[in-house]
Amino acid sequence: MSLQQSNTARSGFATIIAPAMLGMLGGGQLGRFFVIAAHELGYKVTVLDPDKNSPAGKIADVHLCADFDDVAALKQLAKTCAAVTTEFENVPAKSLEQLAIATIVRPSAACVEIAQHRVLEKNFIKDAGLPVAPFAVINSENDLPDDASPLYPAILKVARLGYDGKGQARVKNQAEAKQAFADFKQETCVLEQMLPLDLEISVVLARDAQGNIAAFSTAENSHLNGILDISIAPARCSEVLKANAQALAKKLAEQLDYVGVLAVEFFVVGKQLLVNEIAPRPHNSGHYTIDACVTNQFEQQVRVMTSLPLGDASLHSNAVMVNILGDSWFAGAKTDVAGLKDSSVGLEPLWNKACSHANLKLHLYGKHQPRKGRKMGHFTVIGQDAKAILNTALIARSELHIGES
Repeated sequence: MSLQQSNTARSGFATIIAPAMLGMLGGGQLGRFFVIAAHELGYKVTVLDPDKNSPAGKIADVHLCADFDDVAALKQLAKTCAAVTTEFENVPAKSLEQLAIATIVRPSAACVEIAQHRVLEKNFIKDAGLPVAPFAVINSENDLPDDASPLYPAILKVARLGYDGKGQARVKNQAEAKQAFADFKQETCVLEQMLPLDLEISVVLARDAQGNIAAFSTAENSHLNGILDISIAPARCSEVLKANAQALAKKLAEQLDYVGVLAVEFFVVGKQLLVNEIAPRPHNSGHYTIDACVTNQFEQQVRVMTSLPLGDASLHSNAVMVNILGDSWFAGAKTDVAGLKDSSVGLEPLWNKACSHANLKLHLYGKHQPRKGRKMGHFTVIGQDAKAILNTALIARSELHIGES
C-alpha cells in the first residue's frame, strides 16, 4: 500500500486492499480464527504474542514472539501493518495508543480501556442510560457495606484481569466479602447484587467507521464453573426480549462510538434485561456464527478493519455451540495419541464419536497442551429443527465427557 493510500486509509473510510498486512495483538483461538478469515479474504497477518506455541502465531504470516508492550515489536507492527486489532481486552491500552499514531487501530484504545476495567465499564453503561444490576465500587475494606445492605447476597469481582469466572467470589455478608477482598489482595473490586437469573443472553455485533451496524442473532448462554458451556442461537426467549437485547447492544456501541466487533452480555430477570459486561472483540458466544451465519464474526472483524462493507449477519441455520475444555482429555475412555506416553498430560478424546453426527462441525484450536479449564476447541451442531440439534449437541457433549467432574 502506497503512502498516499495509507494516509487516506487512516482517515477511516478508504478500503485497505488485499494482500495488505493486518496486525493482531494476541495469539489465542480468537486470533487464530481471525487469521483464517483474513487469509480467506486475501490478507496477510502479523500476530504479536509472547507464546511461541500460540495457536494464531502458528498459522500467521509473521509471528512476533514478544510481549504486548515490547517497543521494538510494536514499531515493527505499526510499520508493516495497514491496520491492527486485538483478540482480548487485557492488552495494554498504551500499546494500542502507540500503534494508533502510525496505523489504524480498531477498536480504539479508549474503548478497550473501558472494557478492561469493571468500574469504568459499569459506570459507562450506567451513564449511557442502560440498565445494570445494583453494584458498589470497592476501593478499600471500608467500602464494603454492612449486613443490612440489599446488595447481599452478592458477587465480588476484581476490576481488572477477571474472565471465565476468575477473580470472582460469591459472598453472603460483610464478613465473607472482607475475606474475599483480602483474597483478592485488596485490589479494586465491584460488589454486584446476585440476582435470580432466568436466562443469560448475548449479542455480538459489528460496527464500522461510518456507523453502520450488523448484529448477529441473540444467543442464549449457559455456564459451567464460570466458563461458557453451551450457546444456543437463536435464544429460546420471546421475540420482544431478543429485539430489546439487540437494541441495547446497538445503543451501547453507538454511545462508545465503537468501531469493531463487540459482544454484549445480558442478564434476564423476569421481564427485566440488564447489561452484565462487554467484550471489545469477537466472543465465545459468537462462535456459532462460523457455521450458522452468512458472514461470521471473524470475517466481520476483518471487514471493519479494512473498511470493506459489512457482511450479512443473518442465520441460515439454527445452532448449538458447545465448548470443549481440557477436562475432556482427562475423563472417560480414550485412545492414546502417537508419541504421548505420559498419561498425566491427558489422552485425546474420541473425536470419531462426535464426528459421527453429520451436522456437527468440530473446531480444535491447536493449543500446545491440554489443561483442565482451558478452552481447547468447540463444536457446533446446525440444522433447521431446533430441538433435534440441541439433542444431538447434548449427546455429543456426553460422548466427549464434557461437564464430568
